[in-house]
Amino acid sequence: MEFELTVDYKTILSKLDWIVFFGVLLITLFSVLYGQHMKKTKDRSTEDKLGFLELLLMGRQLTLPLFVATLVATWYGGIFGVTKIAFEQGIFNFVTQGFFWYISYILFAFFIVQRVAKYKAITLPDLIEKMFGPKSGKLSAVFNFFNVLPIAYVISLGLLIQALFGISFLQGMIIGVTIVILYTLYGGFRAIVFSDLIQFFVMCLGVFLVLLFSYKLFGGISFLKANLPASHFTLTGGEGIATTLVWGFIALSTLVDPNFYQRVFAAKSTKVAKRGILISTIIWVLFDICTTSGAMYARAVIPEAASDKAYLIYALQILPSGIRGLVLAGILATILSTLDSYLFIAGNTVSFDMMPKKYRGKIYLHKLGIVAVGIIAVIMGVMFEGNIKDVWKTLGSYFASCLLLPVLYGYIFPGKIRDSQFVFASILGVITVSVWRNINLSGFWQNVDELYMGIVATSIGLLSYGIINKSFRKKGSR
Repeated sequence: MEFELTVDYKTILSKLDWIVFFGVLLITLFSVLYGQHMKKTKDRSTEDKLGFLELLLMGRQLTLPLFVATLVATWYGGIFGVTKIAFEQGIFNFVTQGFFWYISYILFAFFIVQRVAKYKAITLPDLIEKMFGPKSGKLSAVFNFFNVLPIAYVISLGLLIQALFGISFLQGMIIGVTIVILYTLYGGFRAIVFSDLIQFFVMCLGVFLVLLFSYKLFGGISFLKANLPASHFTLTGGEGIATTLVWGFIALSTLVDPNFYQRVFAAKSTKVAKRGILISTIIWVLFDICTTSGAMYARAVIPEAASDKAYLIYALQILPSGIRGLVLAGILATILSTLDSYLFIAGNTVSFDMMPKKYRGKIYLHKLGIVAVGIIAVIMGVMFEGNIKDVWKTLGSYFASCLLLPVLYGYIFPGKIRDSQFVFASILGVITVSVWRNINLSGFWQNVDELYMGIVATSIGLLSYGIINKSFRKKGSR
């Protein structure tokens, strides 16, 4: 079987493929309409508190099946990012984009779910405000906004639409984001959850079929070992231990990830949230095995292909008619299910967390926020030149080093960290990461990642502020 480094999508895709592809999109649309139909009349979106709670958290009525489907689906929008890493570095992808994250998920389920329930928060910054104070809430809203800018997922969607329809990368991003904004504005969090339900099944089936057909065509691990560099089977993928562990710290940012918190806040009970996270983790393990292995097969078969599109190019050449359309729909579903959630969360941040209290809960501000975030994400996608890994690394370093530690310390030592102390430590971390990224380093320091320096600075900020404040209180009492 002859394999090409690029494919002509107009000729390789049959009518059956397009029927299946658009059929999945129509089913997704009907699921959104069905979710809206199920909503009780008394909960319909209005400018009152109940309507805003329905808009943001589906009235805190998220059941276990819906919880699992929306959480799993939301987490894999950067499929071209993870398959690129797997194509270039093999099981390093499973370690950095999988294993480290599983640890975080389990910690969240057992360590955090129960602790946050008592606060009855609506968003992550709202939770931080209740834990530490109003200044901490506002600062975390700023961090949260930049963390949930869906740049990587806008890039992924732009790349897919560009490949399928032969338009420019920028046009692909604009068209894709516009469609997602429209259905997100229509149904709020409920629309996202019900669209995720369909997308969950399609995306899981899609990546499984790529792996299944790969195994049938080429065999198992012996084929991969014979056709891939040895580094593809090492845990570090040719990188140093320190660089690999950076991804471990970035994975811990799950503990302050707004999408996790939103679904926990929306769950019917803490029991649903805890069980849902653990079930989702099992599904994520299987999903990561499929994507990592599929991308490694792509590298073994078409090693000269462009790494960001190799998985898609390879999949379309090994799959039969009809299945190609389903897998394409699965890839699209993977991207959409994350993009809509991040757009929605970012809109929440603008309209609820960043606004003065008298403007909170205004649904028109929430909708304007979603539109504004979509525009900013497209602009940032152009600025990052379509490099998804760079997006994750940059934003993840800031978020993990500047927000993660203060929040974790707040869980471990409740009531011990003051509002101003939180703000001081977080800002010190931001300054340190920014400086470290932009100065010329040499020798040993050249290999020290900015994330590590941010963590050190934030920790010093928390400790020194506490010591200085305690010292002043002692002097004042004399």
